[in-house]
Amino acid sequence: MTAAEFRALHHLQHGGTPLILPNAWDPVSARLVADAGYPAVATSSGAVARVLGYDDGQLTPPAEMFTAVTRIARAVDVPVTADMEAGYGLPAKEFAERLLETGAVGCNLEDSVGGALVDVARQADYLAEVRAAAGAELVINARVDTFIRPVEDPVAEAVRRGREYRRAGADCVYPILAPLAQLAEVVEGVGGPINGHAKTAGPTPAELAAAGATRISYGTDVHQYVMDRLQELLPRLTMELRSA
Repeated sequence: MTAAEFRALHHLQHGGTPLILPNAWDPVSARLVADAGYPAVATSSGAVARVLGYDDGQLTPPAEMFTAVTRIARAVDVPVTADMEAGYGLPAKEFAERLLETGAVGCNLEDSVGGALVDVARQADYLAEVRAAAGAELVINARVDTFIRPVEDPVAEAVRRGREYRRAGADCVYPILAPLAQLAEVVEGVGGPINGHAKTAGPTPAELAAAGATRISYGTDVHQYVMDRLQELLPRLTMELRSA
């Protein structure tokens, strides 16, 4: 599937259902997602970082993250879109070129660094430069962090940023962790494809779709769910020995 075909999945052209992306963190989880019938695989930067021994927040060396994305892209036959945090401080042209070399056809770029929102004009310029360097070969998902950073009016600021990012060439806007009612306001204010953030404990894809999301992803939540189940399992493996 090409970037153009992946881009089309964001527009409810396939049965009117949103694009659902349970985020993967390595080749094994990516294959499970693809084998389950999902049309694409999204990576989670936070989950990939933890697997590599780092934490979220642009702490993973860029070379290691690009290598991880390359391995995931090689492991599946469906398109891969990579969560690349805020671009790891790389110039836009270098970022775009290195990401395309991984085999990914999309990327997620967030607009906060070090816990603070990046200036909207600066972020729009960066997105425009990524678009210019990649052409139509990357589907750009512009994350808007107004609901996870101190902002007086997160909806109004999300709409302002979302519009700027769309004008800069972003294909989709991602107001991460926007509550359902406020997500609907962002959808109305920005227009175009909007990425909703699901969790295994809710909100559900159905609820996010009802609010207007056309793309739905889980971030680190699926990885955390798996790790929680592993943490529950481990003590039981030695329970019989301790009780003997």
